[in-house]
Amino acid sequence: MISRTVFLGAGFALLVASGAMAQVERREIGQLVYEGVPAAPEALQAAISPYYEVRSAELKDWLADGSMLISTRFGETTQIHRLAAPGAARTQLTFFDEPITAAKVQPGASRFAYRRDEGGSEYYQGFLRDLNGQEVRLTAPGTRNSDFVFSKDGRQVAWSQVTPGDPNYDIMIAEAANPDGRRVALEGEGAMSPLELSADGQRMLLTRYNSVADVELFVLDMATGGLTRLGPKDRKVHYAGAAFGSGGSSVVTLSDDGSEVTRPVVFDLSTGAMRDLDAGAKWPAEDFDLSPDGRTIAYVVNEEGYSKVVMRDVASGRVLAGPDLPQGVLTALKFSPDGDQLGVSLSTYNSSGDVWSYDISDRKLTRWTNSELGGLDAGGLVEPSLFRYATFDDRSIPAFIYRPQGASGKLPVVIQIHGGPEGQELPSFSARRQSWVKELGAAVIIPNVRGSSGYGKTYLSLDNAEKREDSVKDIGALLNWVAQQPDLDASRVAVVGQSYGGYMALAVAAHYNDRLVGVIDLYGISDFITFLENTEGYRRDLRRAEYGDERDPAMRAVFEKIAPINMSDRMKKPMMIYQGANDPRVPASESEQMVERLRSQGTEVWYILAKDEGHGVHKKSNQEAVRATEVQFLKSVLNTEAQD
Repeated sequence: MISRTVFLGAGFALLVASGAMAQVERREIGQLVYEGVPAAPEALQAAISPYYEVRSAELKDWLADGSMLISTRFGETTQIHRLAAPGAARTQLTFFDEPITAAKVQPGASRFAYRRDEGGSEYYQGFLRDLNGQEVRLTAPGTRNSDFVFSKDGRQVAWSQVTPGDPNYDIMIAEAANPDGRRVALEGEGAMSPLELSADGQRMLLTRYNSVADVELFVLDMATGGLTRLGPKDRKVHYAGAAFGSGGSSVVTLSDDGSEVTRPVVFDLSTGAMRDLDAGAKWPAEDFDLSPDGRTIAYVVNEEGYSKVVMRDVASGRVLAGPDLPQGVLTALKFSPDGDQLGVSLSTYNSSGDVWSYDISDRKLTRWTNSELGGLDAGGLVEPSLFRYATFDDRSIPAFIYRPQGASGKLPVVIQIHGGPEGQELPSFSARRQSWVKELGAAVIIPNVRGSSGYGKTYLSLDNAEKREDSVKDIGALLNWVAQQPDLDASRVAVVGQSYGGYMALAVAAHYNDRLVGVIDLYGISDFITFLENTEGYRRDLRRAEYGDERDPAMRAVFEKIAPINMSDRMKKPMMIYQGANDPRVPASESEQMVERLRSQGTEVWYILAKDEGHGVHKKSNQEAVRATEVQFLKSVLNTEAQD
């Protein structure tokens, strides 16, 4: 389709497309470009705004004086702040247009390493910054950098670095006092990153991510450059994090070797033998921290989406007393430098996210932050319920459902599908879901179809390669379940997905078009072949490991068969598409080609392009505008009015 843009002044234009059925209005407001999108009513914008005034806090690290670094937002973007004590004011330390969401404290100094990008491109640069705002650049321009770790004495800092188009990450190291003296510690192969430097500085723990089911763990000899791989070499294993144990003679990590789920294990470095700390674990451990003396491990167990903190003695495996937290989702945990406290971050359905500490000796839990709900009534927020439904091959698919309080009659339904594909929908706070429930009067369902994490490695692998559309069938089975519920209206169902979930939403639009009223696709994959050819080079091989290799003729044929863009003729219902212009993961071309194809066949499309975003919607003003448009679109297709 050939198109030309006719500018009308004052930020308005018409996109006139030859072969299209009608002219498409184009507007630019701030950094957002709207095509075919009616202006959101002021009343709707006012109703949506409080949901995005909500503030949260997440622990990043402890400072030596017992204060914390947290991430939170006061203005347009999330930045790093310092908390001197529980309940103290949040002192802002970084001030940038781009969100700053990671920080690592330099031991023995009042400064920290952080990364930032530009416009969502994810080409992160690293900096060392002190509490007074003085900083130095740590990394080389034109490179992508992440995973900063300090030596125990704080003198050295290591990180991973990759250049455009290169799939191989190098491991860099520098003296913190002389960042310009950075050097390559290891010319890496694949997606390698540092995890920890040993106390004597002679060894470094490294990981290489090949796929969600295949993560390797290595010990690097800093003097010789020799790599020693831990664990078996004849089968794929997933490792999550690692740390040197007490005395440096062992390594503690999370592993799924010999198990359906990851759980804590200990490697003896002299023999290579692995010792299980939680044999027979039913639910996966997802994150951990080791006490400074290496004797205690604290880890997060994911039980059907809800988090539980478990503490164990590393030597014996004995369970120790741990914090009794409210039911929710843990987002961080970290021992204090003296090992006396465990800091955690927690989000619940009616609490946006706060920071707590657990005193290990007196077993006392202390809340450090009380994040504001932006004017929302916590009592009016809806708690999701867990349920399971049967799918085409008799598997049980887990899902959460939010139902409006005091609702009567048949409810319209919004199904939100997570990305990844190995993501997992969790019952944490979600302004977006709560706004759909309240402003639409809709039931919101968040399923964890096959391929989701949190349910074991067999379940995780059920959508790989040629089995990709089996997960789409799981949504078909969910539509069947909706039709069987007396309080849900199967004639008013919309589907929403982002990233890989955007692919799922598009695929559902093709396969079940007659059972939907509309679809929202946010930066979704419309064609796996063009996606793999155009995604950033440092990601390409990683995505091939998950989705399949488009260079293989047999796999290419599968991609051509399942590509949503090749099934666009089945997509007749209205669609909203959002895209970040600088997205390195799912490039803007994936959305643009979908918009063009749908419009050429006469399907109604609302399209929003954010010129200053990458993979997602991270800036507050953009969030408010995009989410208000989502609600406006859903109101239109679901034929619903705002609820009192």
